[in-house]
Amino acid sequence: MTIFESVTGFLQESILLGDVHEIDVIYKRNQLLDLLGLTEYTEPNQIKKKDRLHYLDEMIEDAVKRALINDTLTEKEILESKIMDVITPAPSVINAKFNELFLDGPKKATAYFYQLSKKNDYIKTRAIQKNIVYGSETPFGELEVTINLSKPEKDPKEIADVKNSTAGSYPKCQLCMENEGYAGRLNHPARSNHRIIRFELAGEKWGFQYSPYAYYDEHAIFLSSVHKPMVINRDSFQRLLLITEKFPHYFVGSNADLPIVGGSILSHDHYQGGAHNFTMAKAESLYSFEMSNFPQVQASVVKWPMSVIRLRAKDAELLTDAATSILEKWRTYTDEAVKVIAKTSEWHNTITPIARRRGTDFEMDLVLRNNRTTEEYPDGIFHPHQDVQHIKKENIGLIEVMGLAVLPPRLKDELLEVEKYLLNASHDIKEIHRPWAEKIKMEQEITPENVTAVLKTEVANVFLRVLTDAGVFKMTDYGINAFKRFTKLMEDGDKR
Repeated sequence: MTIFESVTGFLQESILLGDVHEIDVIYKRNQLLDLLGLTEYTEPNQIKKKDRLHYLDEMIEDAVKRALINDTLTEKEILESKIMDVITPAPSVINAKFNELFLDGPKKATAYFYQLSKKNDYIKTRAIQKNIVYGSETPFGELEVTINLSKPEKDPKEIADVKNSTAGSYPKCQLCMENEGYAGRLNHPARSNHRIIRFELAGEKWGFQYSPYAYYDEHAIFLSSVHKPMVINRDSFQRLLLITEKFPHYFVGSNADLPIVGGSILSHDHYQGGAHNFTMAKAESLYSFEMSNFPQVQASVVKWPMSVIRLRAKDAELLTDAATSILEKWRTYTDEAVKVIAKTSEWHNTITPIARRRGTDFEMDLVLRNNRTTEEYPDGIFHPHQDVQHIKKENIGLIEVMGLAVLPPRLKDELLEVEKYLLNASHDIKEIHRPWAEKIKMEQEITPENVTAVLKTEVANVFLRVLTDAGVFKMTDYGINAFKRFTKLMEDGDKR
């Protein structure tokens, strides 16, 4: 196999996939030759048909062999992105096609953009397939678990190089519009083949893209064109409902706007959405209550380990007002009996909102959050407690709130050692897992045939505990009564 066969095969597959017109083949070939540091070209006699990404791998391997790039993850990703950019239309072309298809329905438009984002390797489909994914039944429905193996880990030398590299200020963060087409550098990912759909949202310019390392079906990101901090307020609720109006087949939600209970990127206003039907969305009502100031809005508390108020109405503006009313009450709400204190030296209460359509109705879930810490719980009172951090220590953001555990890649190998420990085989179990493993041994009859299934269930049970820790009102009689004290404020309305 010569590099010319890889280049030619890549272009032939791109023609078959509809990404390159035959008239453009010479032009595209010369672009590829330039990227690969080649000034000559010989037409191959015969090409063995392969998947397009296989030809991409061959070109990268050849570039490393010829020392065009170093054999590092970052340099390979930068060149991969540039190669895929050659067969990716310009943003203006993609936006025009998206808007044309949108006239026939938003599903057609998003299907086009989603397929394009997978075909051009912006969505890392091969890497995502490496994730360990399963479901496990609980009293609250099937919780989903994924051990996230899709994002490649840098080797120690690269990590050191990143630490020693100069911090850049362009793009300001990984969610800025300026990432579109950005080549990348040691401390910023390659984005040459990245494209963003532009649209107007409540009088502002926003963008729509997919997540390169998607955690669920059509994992979409909606981002402000302005680099500004995330905030939860009336405008947030309005924008979320407007997005479901524009894309009624997608849910959309926002991480909370405070550290500990917020997401990983609080510096850029953005939302996440997609086509996935999360377990929380399917959860039943625990009890209903009236909102005296909003009698046309259906309100209920959801049977879920975290503390969720569900609102539903036909009028988006009315639903926005009702959600804002709850947020305003929650921001200043204190109930020391359940360790909820609104303010110490700073404010602690906020909301993780999720919006969706139910036929012609609008629905919004408001997940109550509090980020207060104490000496007993230095990581957060309503955060995974110490005894479950061996499985999940990171913030409980929007995706986890809805019932999908995103667990760190270290667990793939660590859990194999736990399995060996449970079977009394030679093992290298981490000490952080030993108390948990001992408890499993005492409670379960472990065999070589069932050990993997048992451990999967136990990991899901730990995730259920994680969600329970993050809930401000626990699903106990005591906690539910405390929740009712808060919802009574909505029932009383302006009387309080």
